[in-house]
Amino acid sequence: MSLTIALNSARSSLMASGIQSSVISRNVAGTQQEGYSRKNALIVSQPGSGVYVNGIQRAASAGLFNNVVKAVANTAQQDALYNGLQKVAAVTIDDPELDQSAAAQLAKLKSAMQQYASAPDNVTLAQAAVTAAQDVAKSLNDATTTVQKTRSEADAEMATSVRTINELLVQFEEVNTAIVKGSISGADVTDHLDTRDAIISRLSQEMGVKFTTRANNDMVIYTDSGVTLFERTARTVTFEPTNAFTPNLTGNAVVVDGVPVTGGNSPMPIGSGKLAGLATLRDDKLVTYQNQLDEIARGVIEVFAETDQTGGGGPNRTGLFTYAGGPGMPATGVINTGLAGSIRVTDLVDQAIGGNPTLIRDGGINGPDYVYNAGGEAGFFARIQGLVDGMGATRPFDPDALGKPSGTLIDFAGSSVSWLEAQRKTVGAEASYNQTLLERSADALSNVNGVNMDDEMAFMLQVERTFAASSKLIATIDQMLQSLLQAVR
Repeated sequence: MSLTIALNSARSSLMASGIQSSVISRNVAGTQQEGYSRKNALIVSQPGSGVYVNGIQRAASAGLFNNVVKAVANTAQQDALYNGLQKVAAVTIDDPELDQSAAAQLAKLKSAMQQYASAPDNVTLAQAAVTAAQDVAKSLNDATTTVQKTRSEADAEMATSVRTINELLVQFEEVNTAIVKGSISGADVTDHLDTRDAIISRLSQEMGVKFTTRANNDMVIYTDSGVTLFERTARTVTFEPTNAFTPNLTGNAVVVDGVPVTGGNSPMPIGSGKLAGLATLRDDKLVTYQNQLDEIARGVIEVFAETDQTGGGGPNRTGLFTYAGGPGMPATGVINTGLAGSIRVTDLVDQAIGGNPTLIRDGGINGPDYVYNAGGEAGFFARIQGLVDGMGATRPFDPDALGKPSGTLIDFAGSSVSWLEAQRKTVGAEASYNQTLLERSADALSNVNGVNMDDEMAFMLQVERTFAASSKLIATIDQMLQSLLQAVR
């Protein structure tokens, strides 16, 4: 090897060592940056010219990163769903000491009616039964309010999520453009790739995504159902929030590039991400729970309804319990949406506002044709006992409510509590599983692309030795050249 070749090799080695030292410094600094992946200088040997840096490469695993993105989306979906169910359960069923569920209040009403049946001449017991009935109506009213409020909150969170998605897509477009241009020109785009991955991870929290990489590191993003979110430019994601919800109101769909991706009419519904969880909560789980409350209200009104006692075949009328459509009875065979929100105890039996609680015993809330105690007997208990028996009688309930299809009123109310608890338990277990899966996937990815300080320090020592050897080689060549020049002179 000539001295010139040796000198060029030593010089190229020094230059490569300098770049390697710079990369190591970036890695050390990157330990404080979330989403940073380890960088590595690609060293290539060139015969007769030593070595040179052929580019900067980052440590990455497409498969592991894809697993993390999926786990993030699934975790966000289950968390959003669980948090919503938790809010409803906390208000409607959670505190056993308060007995705030409709099932608990119905049990209290039955007990109050049984006590009243044992002493039908006791006005105090009659008023106690009225109070218990008012508690039943209040529990159904409050539960409906809670359900609709939670739906409204979910809708507002969906609006926030859509705004976040659009902001992230704008950021993604800017970074992706820089990556494509840098890849074409041969520039170092590894930091931009880290930023793009971080944006995808944040995007998957809001909406489940799939992605593919094309030439020059150009990336295309789709929803997990296949709707295009980004291809060269960001697609528009739109959503019209609803200010307040009623049981009869259906929320608007999230639309991506003109395609609805949430709601029952969506041809390509998303399956994961926060948006999917919120949409399921707003349009499915809470709607089902509201249906159950409405069925409980229908059953209560039917049990305490009054029938024509004259034999004339007059229509059944609402009795102790009425609602916005009273005194006509609610429809049977269908779910009376919103009934639980309007059910109340008739003012005619409330002693506090001038009513007569003994109408429970005697009937006649709907006039003389509906009087059961025609003789005005103080010890008349048949009507009260009939109401108690009605509460214990088996009756059908709409199967679409997903409660017990046949059973007593209290049985159905109890099945509603069980349904909500089962939903919360199932979703909670899924949330825990997905959180664990996310942690494991993130750890596996970190083992591949994360920065290990011990490894970096060991590599730095290796680079220093290479630098020192190259420096010594240059010094030696310098001495040899000086000796050669002196000999020539």
